[in-house]
Amino acid sequence: MTTEDNIQKHGVLITPCQQMIASCSGAFLTSIFVTPLDVVKIRLQAQSKPFTKGMCFLYCNGLMDHICTCLNGQNAQSQTWYKKPGHFTGTLDAFVKISRTEGISSLWSGLPPTLVMAVPATVVYFTCYEQLKGVLLYRDGNVSDWWKPIIAGVLARIWAVTLISPLELVRTKMQSEQLTYREIITAIQKMISQGGLLSMWRGLGPTLLRDLPFSALYWFSYEQMKSHVLRTRGSTKLKLIESFIAGASAGTVAAVLTLPFDVVKTNRQITIGTLDTLSSKTIITYQTSTWVILQHMYRQQGIQSLFRGLVPRIIKVAPACAIMITSYEYLKSMFQTINERKKVSVS
Repeated sequence: MTTEDNIQKHGVLITPCQQMIASCSGAFLTSIFVTPLDVVKIRLQAQSKPFTKGMCFLYCNGLMDHICTCLNGQNAQSQTWYKKPGHFTGTLDAFVKISRTEGISSLWSGLPPTLVMAVPATVVYFTCYEQLKGVLLYRDGNVSDWWKPIIAGVLARIWAVTLISPLELVRTKMQSEQLTYREIITAIQKMISQGGLLSMWRGLGPTLLRDLPFSALYWFSYEQMKSHVLRTRGSTKLKLIESFIAGASAGTVAAVLTLPFDVVKTNRQITIGTLDTLSSKTIITYQTSTWVILQHMYRQQGIQSLFRGLVPRIIKVAPACAIMITSYEYLKSMFQTINERKKVSVS
């Protein structure tokens, strides 16, 4: 069977470059829509429990997690968006007051760090996933192919997280210590000389432990819903609303079932703080296995401790997944139509 026959049979009708454009656009749109939610969340957190200089907090917009270090207290110019004063009674009140007093653009103050890391990570992830589905000869609507999205999703996530992990480490260090590029290079060289090359992938294990189950559950759920709808309607493409509902539903399922791993990862990240100020206590905490931490949390605080923050996570992850997959599927469909027309005109 030729490559062209394979493409026709299995529906992989767009090029890797087109897949990259589709995923890049999806990541950008998701960041635009979801970032204001996290900006408001951080501002509310800063109001109820002010961040002190050097303290780390987690910024997460549904696509990527970012460790941010509070830099306030150095000078007037160091005042950053998550530390500005405000008296908010709730989420809606925060949206209204921030927009009125600081300008509506303030709701997207956290966008730059998201675009720097989330867009390339998402491009690698989605492009690898589509390519692996093609390699595995996955066919929409084929019941026996249920396992292929799981394999493709896990392998694509491993590659994306592994590739981006050193960049995230460098970005975090730059943000936490305000270093120049020359100082960053010196710090990386020192890190490698002391801990070896693998120190550039510090924290990769816990990240994969959370992201791989999420990826497997998400793609399995989404592709199963998609195949069911296509078989029921006798169609080859989802409508936009169908993609949106399937993406949100799959994201919710994956978010709920993997929340315990996310709780452990978040606690680790917050505990670690900046990269060069680890105490012996935090090093021990960091090196403790995820399973041991889960058991300890369960014994000390019960099952509810493993699902802390469930509602905020769903509120953030579900729309992020829905927007991402809807825009991605729409652009895929558009590119497929363009390619099909070109093929007809050539023939």
